[in-house]
Amino acid sequence: MVQNYTVHQTAIIDKGAVIGEDSRIWHWVHVCGGAKIGKGVSLGQNVFVGNQVTIGDQCKIQNNVSVYDNVHLEDGVFCGPSMVFTNVYNPRALIERKSEYKDTLVKKGTSLGANCTIVCGVTIGEYAFIGAGAVINKDVKPYALMVGVPAKQIGWMSQYGEKLDLPLEGEGQTTCPYTEKTYQLKGGLISVIE
Repeated sequence: MVQNYTVHQTAIIDKGAVIGEDSRIWHWVHVCGGAKIGKGVSLGQNVFVGNQVTIGDQCKIQNNVSVYDNVHLEDGVFCGPSMVFTNVYNPRALIERKSEYKDTLVKKGTSLGANCTIVCGVTIGEYAFIGAGAVINKDVKPYALMVGVPAKQIGWMSQYGEKLDLPLEGEGQTTCPYTEKTYQLKGGLISVIE
């Protein structure tokens, strides 16, 4: 079988790991044998990927990120430097809780800012934007801009990654000047008008 992805000589890829073509695995990365990684993924220096992990196509995981078991990233997710995932809600060193791992789902196109923390068991909607240092401890709506500890929503973001001129609540409509896509807020949710 031909290897169709790039791996730095210091990286460790355990037998059984599935890695898509054109992916890039950099210095001191460890990918466990049960991991499933898509095409065109970049794993920065010192990234760890657990066994029960799926990473979609074209994700970018920056330096010093550990993607633990039961974390699932859809296509196009950005994980900023040193951001944190968890998989046990109430860990103790003296109590075994591997049977209590909680699933975390990060949907397509989401950006997770540097040093943010994602507490396990949440779903982050597509194209959400989590600010640097934020702590997410509940589900996040699609396109929501979240900041703070604990995080709260302060706005809406476009697929392009720019803040939308829309109210937090009520109704509204705006067009992204970069892509000319129109976004509509109705019933507390954003939809893209094609």
